[in-house]
Amino acid sequence: MTDTDSCVSRSSPAGSLFAEHALLPGGWARDVLLQWDAAGRLLSAEAGAAAGAAPRAAGPVVPGMPNLHSHAFQRAFAGLTEYRAQNPDGGQDSFWSWRNLMYRFAAQITPESLEAIATWLYVEMLEAGYTSVCEFHYVHHDQGGRPYADDATLSLALLRAARKAGIGITLLPVLYQTSGFGGKPPREAQARFIRSTDNMLSLLERLTPATQAQGAALGLAPHSLRAVPPDSLRAAVEGLTALDARAPIHIHIAEQTQEVDDCVAWSGQRPVQWLLDHAPVDARWCLVHATHMTPEEYAGAARTGAVAGICPTTEANLGDGIFDMPLWQRHGGAWGVGSDSHASVNAAEELLMLEYSQRLSLRQRNVLAAVGQPQVGTAMWQAAVQGGAQAAGRPVAGLAVGQQADFAVLDAGHVALAGLPVEAMLSAHVFGSHRTSALHSLWVGGMQRVAAGRHALHDSAAQAFVTARAATIAP
Repeated sequence: MTDTDSCVSRSSPAGSLFAEHALLPGGWARDVLLQWDAAGRLLSAEAGAAAGAAPRAAGPVVPGMPNLHSHAFQRAFAGLTEYRAQNPDGGQDSFWSWRNLMYRFAAQITPESLEAIATWLYVEMLEAGYTSVCEFHYVHHDQGGRPYADDATLSLALLRAARKAGIGITLLPVLYQTSGFGGKPPREAQARFIRSTDNMLSLLERLTPATQAQGAALGLAPHSLRAVPPDSLRAAVEGLTALDARAPIHIHIAEQTQEVDDCVAWSGQRPVQWLLDHAPVDARWCLVHATHMTPEEYAGAARTGAVAGICPTTEANLGDGIFDMPLWQRHGGAWGVGSDSHASVNAAEELLMLEYSQRLSLRQRNVLAAVGQPQVGTAMWQAAVQGGAQAAGRPVAGLAVGQQADFAVLDAGHVALAGLPVEAMLSAHVFGSHRTSALHSLWVGGMQRVAAGRHALHDSAAQAFVTARAATIAP
């Protein structure tokens, strides 16, 4: 967590923007004056205000979207597994066959290629409406599985990428120790991921000043129950809490039915139920995917206050299954979205896929509209911002005093939005545009990062990415 989270600046405004329409936590408001201080914190988000000398937004202003789950290096892997593999056992392609290919790709990553890939990815995120990212980082060591001279080398590459692009970041180093339930030894292909619990806690101590200097948050990601034995999970959570009692904790859970079956064979319990019974799950936790739960698990997980981290385009790409969002919402569960493996890098695309998956499953329409908010795009955007901010452990929960000045401006003149009532514009962006084309500009911490749809580093970062990808996939 940043050391400024507990206070709100009372300094004079360092920047301002006037919006004819803005999406505040309570809904759409007219004539909103946004003002922020030199630290990028909102001093005012006042409706019914006069513009004064403030610049005017080109269209409706919406809060920036937190991306709560990212594996940055996998962006360079997108599109390289979209063919049917010849499986020796005759089985169909699945998450598990995809994972084997991903391991081969991960083995080639260098610090330089990771930084180039992540920089371009973060530029893409900003151009697509994301203003912060939770980086679930598990490639730690060199290509032989040995620690770098500076054990934080790859973590620091990600922090540099975020700083260059100008995106807010929550860095989540991943604890990974075993290849399966019951303490199965790690596979050779997992050597770059493996850390002892003490080593992980030392890494977090090493990274604390670097993240604080950047205004980033630092947390922990036990990879999954199959990769972290119970004693290690308990010690890691206790150690993290001793370092920072507010630090976020993210874990992959119940993504695949085989994972559920293996957990039952090991413990007699399904993954989410085991976690609820054996770990101090609370509002600091993000349960990534949580795709396969019983009704009792949905109720129990929601009661903890944990965030469900839904990654709809990746879950579709990997054939994971469909999260029961209406059931989660009935229990008052918080949720946000992530782009995970980055088959798609687009905040609106994740929301569209989420809503459409529910429609296909239930054979209904407008499933995720909320009480008091019939516009599906608006209802989902607000919920995902709130849940994403909670998962990030950063003050990015929308356009309110004390939060980061993170926001995007929609293009009111875009053909998909022009002439519509403002209440329909966000849904038109999510469902009726090309998903990024109606985004005009974007600010992070009061700094403009995207203008007329493009980031200043778009061309140079894209070329560096292409070069890094080519080197990584070269035979």
